[in-house]
Amino acid sequence: MSTSSEKDNSNKTSTIFTGILEEVQKVIVGHEEEIRMIFASLLAGGHVILEGVPGVAKTSIAKALANSINLSFSRIQFTPDLLPADIIGTYVYDQQAGDFKLRKGPIFANIVLTDEINRASPKTQSALLEAMQEKQVTIGGSTLKLPSPFMVIATQNPIEFEGTYPLPEAQLDRFLMKIEVGYPTHDETLKILTNLQQIRDWKIKATTTGKDIFDIFEYLLKVHVDDTVKSYIVDITEETRNHQHVRIGGSPRAAIALFMSASALARMEGREYVIPDDVKRVSTHVLNHRIILNPEAELDGVKTTDVIQDTMTKIKPP
Repeated sequence: MSTSSEKDNSNKTSTIFTGILEEVQKVIVGHEEEIRMIFASLLAGGHVILEGVPGVAKTSIAKALANSINLSFSRIQFTPDLLPADIIGTYVYDQQAGDFKLRKGPIFANIVLTDEINRASPKTQSALLEAMQEKQVTIGGSTLKLPSPFMVIATQNPIEFEGTYPLPEAQLDRFLMKIEVGYPTHDETLKILTNLQQIRDWKIKATTTGKDIFDIFEYLLKVHVDDTVKSYIVDITEETRNHQHVRIGGSPRAAIALFMSASALARMEGREYVIPDDVKRVSTHVLNHRIILNPEAELDGVKTTDVIQDTMTKIKPP
């Protein structure tokens, strides 16, 4: 049975997100569901990949979210010549002091946007692994904690592959969600043109703090998830492994990601319990990058979203 404090926390989370969304929509037209899923990932302590063609506001969404929560924000443009030290930092010799001083890299921010992550070499990409998984980095033998909350938002172009290094499955799995950012509608594009001055002014005010986000995360595992819903999550994950077009399906980490994402979404909806629709709503974003298709399926034009849709149709909710 839920307590009054848990109900209060759920209502507070819903109110916080409403305030954040209002601020973000001062400069971002549309994309409400994408913003919702990014915020859910932040609450769950996860990282996201934003995939979309250039010019659909991927960078602006990340920056606006950070500004509306009063979090530090940094942007790293990934290029083939980028080195790990350019991300995490290094020790630099100070001639005046006669000693080495730490120069922290842009990874030391609450929200770190890694633009076009697949353009950097695998060695540089791997520099993110420790930071994403352990929320810490090692520089010169010293381990340094990263700010809390900490989130990596990576962007990818879905159609331009020349000169890129696709992320290995082990690193893709570190991202809680992969969110596709599409083109705006006709009316949304008109609104962008109408509100261009307001968008350029970028008058976003912070409506909450990083501490509030951390407090919500602490409550997340207290969200009630019925055994039937847990079984539903497990059944979905297992079915992705058994699908005829799948070579590698969802791992236990995928099941945990569904669990945490659905719990965060429930809090954002003002509930202290998860319903099957929460799981359905996050399933595509959580599973899309964790499913590897058979070569034959790819030749036949089958997509991972097709597999997820088949899975959600086959596995009946409780």
